[in-house]
Amino acid sequence: MDVKLPPLGEGADAGTVVNILVKEGDQITKGQTIIELETGKAVVPIPSSAAGQVSKIIVKDGAKISVGTPILSLAGGAEAAPAAAAPKAKAAAPAAKAAAPKRAVADAEESEPATEDDEEFEYTGTLPPPASPSVRLAAHEFGIDLRKIRGSEIGGRITAADVRAYIKQLQQAARKTKTPAPSALGSAPIAQSIDFSKFGSVYKRPMTPLRKVIAQRMTENSNTIPHVTQFDDIDLTNIMALRKKYVEAYEKNGAKLTVTAFALKAVVNALKKHPMFNSSLDELAQEVVVKEYFNIGVAVDTDQGLMVPVLRNVDKKSVLELSKELAELAAKARDRKISMEEMQGGSFTISNQGAFGGAHFTPIVNKPEVAILGMGKGAMKPVVTKDNKIEARLILPVTISYDHRVIDGGSAARFTVDLVEAFQNFNEADVKI
Repeated sequence: MDVKLPPLGEGADAGTVVNILVKEGDQITKGQTIIELETGKAVVPIPSSAAGQVSKIIVKDGAKISVGTPILSLAGGAEAAPAAAAPKAKAAAPAAKAAAPKRAVADAEESEPATEDDEEFEYTGTLPPPASPSVRLAAHEFGIDLRKIRGSEIGGRITAADVRAYIKQLQQAARKTKTPAPSALGSAPIAQSIDFSKFGSVYKRPMTPLRKVIAQRMTENSNTIPHVTQFDDIDLTNIMALRKKYVEAYEKNGAKLTVTAFALKAVVNALKKHPMFNSSLDELAQEVVVKEYFNIGVAVDTDQGLMVPVLRNVDKKSVLELSKELAELAAKARDRKISMEEMQGGSFTISNQGAFGGAHFTPIVNKPEVAILGMGKGAMKPVVTKDNKIEARLILPVTISYDHRVIDGGSAARFTVDLVEAFQNFNEADVKI
């Protein structure tokens, strides 16, 4: 029998094999980890669904596999009866044909125009063709009818690659008839390879699986969300006084008191007053889902790329608890020990670049959230106080990027004012031990 890739959880249906932990001939037990899969910026252990002796390893290191893909075969497992297998083999024919769009993407310029049969394909199901919300939105924006596209994933699911392949087929046909065709999901019509070495010395670094995931997510988020960014400054003088007062007590309790820990509480206070910033847009139902929980993601810089672990129920935890949890999650992210579950379910994200320098920047919203806080490096600046005196104060540059489909400029300005207030008048009771 074959052991297949099981469902991976919220928002994930594929991943890249980064480690095969068994070999042919091994005797394995049910629940034993057989491979490690990189998906959604996390490395996930995949257990075996059955016990037995490994007769064949089907996947390879670096292979991208989807839910339902066979991973390995076990000797002595129950095999499907030949009669029952025949209909499945017949049903698999369209799926084999559906692999053509993926080849078209890889072949780029060299690929041949779509056949008349492919161009005339039409989905005949009663429900809409299976595809993710982002693929549906992109197809809608470019006037693409998903019923004309063969889905290459399991169950005929249509991917962004399938849409790009279909657009390239239209472009190839258009070049022959000189008819305009849409561009591929907002990118250039055809990717081109440039020989940069003719201009000078170069060296190449292959993109890691994680970097590919980040590139895909950032492109999707940037292309599908109409971003607007609000800029402001926060006077951190009072918070730094609180930090100085309690930092030693926190260290005695095994915690590091950082500005990010303060930011978590300040953000929640602002979100409670402005719940639309703690929401998501359901693109299919055309509804705004307002969340009554406060799960805050914190961007962590790792040697492999950016990862965003999520701290849950921030409103119910003390700054001490948040400081400990933040350090633990950040360490797990840097060591690539963090789980998929620990990176899901966020309702708002904080990206703090203060440790690296720089001032204002424009962070990209972490879809399906609708807003993100960017924090730069604090610097001493002259400030005119309420009594018209000039004082040196520690000023933190901040930005709020938001989804303009859900949030308007006036709402963003009001949220930012309340966020600044929450920082500058931080409640000392929240930081006391």
